[in-house]
Amino acid sequence: MIAPDRPWPTELVLVRHGQSTGNLADAHAYATRSEVVDIAERDADVPLSPLGRAQAQAVGHWLATASEAPSPPEVVVCSPYERAHRTALAIVDAAREAGHDVATPRTDERLRERDLGWWDGLTGAGVRARFPEEAARRQRIGKFYYRPPGGESWCDVALRVRSVLSSLREEHPGRRVLLVSHQAVIMNFRLVLEGLDERSLLAIDAEHPLANCSVTSYAAGPGGLELRAAGDTRAVADVKVTDDDVDDEPRS
Repeated sequence: MIAPDRPWPTELVLVRHGQSTGNLADAHAYATRSEVVDIAERDADVPLSPLGRAQAQAVGHWLATASEAPSPPEVVVCSPYERAHRTALAIVDAAREAGHDVATPRTDERLRERDLGWWDGLTGAGVRARFPEEAARRQRIGKFYYRPPGGESWCDVALRVRSVLSSLREEHPGRRVLLVSHQAVIMNFRLVLEGLDERSLLAIDAEHPLANCSVTSYAAGPGGLELRAAGDTRAVADVKVTDDDVDDEPRS
């Protein structure tokens, strides 16, 4: 158990990974009303796209040098999934190039993407077509509490987040911490840290979806960690990709 007076990190910055080839495949599947997302790798191995690599470099440079950005991190922890790990490495490289002493990113499986179980690789249309009874159950239970067969609900992810926060208070009190993770995980950090309920969290998720390499930051205050910025995309607003960036990208 953590002592009630255990201090928080002085700053907690949450970054969603850069655009991945899976994000592109998912967008294509949605646009074409496909039942399946066409990716060759397992979810843990999906790489960054060329744009995703550029976004990761840009957000790293912004965090390391921009006066309006959160302070450069002292500790970086990330999801072990390829797209998040590569984003974290880019952030650390940029911080080191700017002269900041940042340790090599440490992976933590609790920051991994939400497990979709049987639905992995399927679109919403695919679930409705192949598992209509389960799709109806999801509709009745709602996005927050529904657990796909063999997978996780958002509540399950929230339990992981609570465990991570407990560890951060135990291991990194008074330090600046940066976490690189995934959309559902970061949204559940908001749930826990801001005391949101189901309705308010899902409203934020629907109205303000997290962009790739967006930055959500908290700073220590009298009541714990207090929100400073949510889904900030200034770092990647002008990121472009050249033809040279695309040539060596593995196909998904």
